[in-house]
Amino acid sequence: MAAFMGIGPVFVAATLSALVWNFFFIPPNLTFHIDKTEDILMFGLFFIIALVNGVLTSKVRRQERLAREREERTNALFQLTRELSKASGIDEVLAVAIEGIKNHFRTDPFFILQDGNNILHSSGRLQKEKKLSKNEYSAAEWAFSNSQKAGKFTSNLPSVEYTFFPLPGTRLSPGVLAVKIDRLFSSDQKAFWDTFLTQISNALEREFLGELAQKARFLAESDRLYKTLFNSISHELRIPVATIMGASDSLLNSLHPENVQSALFNEIFTASLRLNRLIENLLNMSRLESGQISVRLDWYDMNDLANKVAEDLKDELKPYSLVVSIPDDMPLVKIDYGLLEQALYNLIYNATQYAPVASEIDLCTRYNNGTMIIQVKDHGPGFPEAALGSVFKKFFRVDGSKTGGLGLGLSIVKGFVEAHKGTVAVENREDGGSEFSIRIPTENPDINNLQLENE
Repeated sequence: MAAFMGIGPVFVAATLSALVWNFFFIPPNLTFHIDKTEDILMFGLFFIIALVNGVLTSKVRRQERLAREREERTNALFQLTRELSKASGIDEVLAVAIEGIKNHFRTDPFFILQDGNNILHSSGRLQKEKKLSKNEYSAAEWAFSNSQKAGKFTSNLPSVEYTFFPLPGTRLSPGVLAVKIDRLFSSDQKAFWDTFLTQISNALEREFLGELAQKARFLAESDRLYKTLFNSISHELRIPVATIMGASDSLLNSLHPENVQSALFNEIFTASLRLNRLIENLLNMSRLESGQISVRLDWYDMNDLANKVAEDLKDELKPYSLVVSIPDDMPLVKIDYGLLEQALYNLIYNATQYAPVASEIDLCTRYNNGTMIIQVKDHGPGFPEAALGSVFKKFFRVDGSKTGGLGLGLSIVKGFVEAHKGTVAVENREDGGSEFSIRIPTENPDINNLQLENE
């Protein structure tokens, strides 16, 4: 009996066996009365021996049972670890985890996994989508956010039907496991459960990180292929466009302005200029993204730069009045002439696309405490307030914009200015239009230094 029952039944059995021995074998027989002192001692000794034997047997049996349970749990963890190591993909990991929990904890679990942006969603890959109540979903989110269990048998939202266990992770938490349990785990069961949960979580985290790495490799390869095709196409287009521009310009100069063909060649030339501008922007963006921008700083006069940009945009500026404001005491600035010229070109060209005809476009430059400040102002419609933070993003265009283009010009401005370790910002003017401000740190020119550099 001691091998199969607890200490209570053992005590009862020891007492009964002592009483039976007394009743049948200790004189006077067939009574519970004991006359002799030695018989009383014999009776007590018999009871003690029976009780000690029962207790020791019960302890041995209990230790055997605990050892068997430990062996079963160790074997279960080994089987789980082996199956999880063979699982490929989140679906297989979930299948192994669900089967293991069903077999060893007699409960039907379901997982609420994050979507990669720390937002939970019920995983319906291997089971029907579980519909959670508002309180249950709140408990799941709380468990996920605070890395503590929530729900039934906890102090956090205990009124819900499920208990939610966060899945621990070293780099990210895969999500939450929800189960229905009828009672609290014992200390041994809790240790087994925690270990079981850790193994499942580690496997899910491994698959999550593997998927993220695979997506990153795919995006990197796609980006590399995109840039290769991008550069190849841009360079291939550059030569025929230049040929069209040169041919149409030559034919245009050889014809009388009133000739019908002259107007057609003028349209061809204008279209080729626009196409050439797009190709230049594409190539510039490619250079920025590949990190191939090399900044060659030297001392330049901002008046020369402003005049060069105005000359390049003379056709676009014909309907407008470009007002250049540069102080007489404006010092020479140390810049990359080509990069800053392209940046100003894009800003002023952008203004010509939106400003009303016959309006002013202002180009202002000044020097203040080691910083060159360039402002380009127009009287156009400006930008929607919601769009101001996205103006310099690649391929961004304001909704409803009537002009063509790819939305690269302002992104290139930002890249070229930042290559100078500068900043560019935009804001809407109170009297209408937009104002772009470029700030570039530059040295204060010293005559002696300039002479040494020239030498």
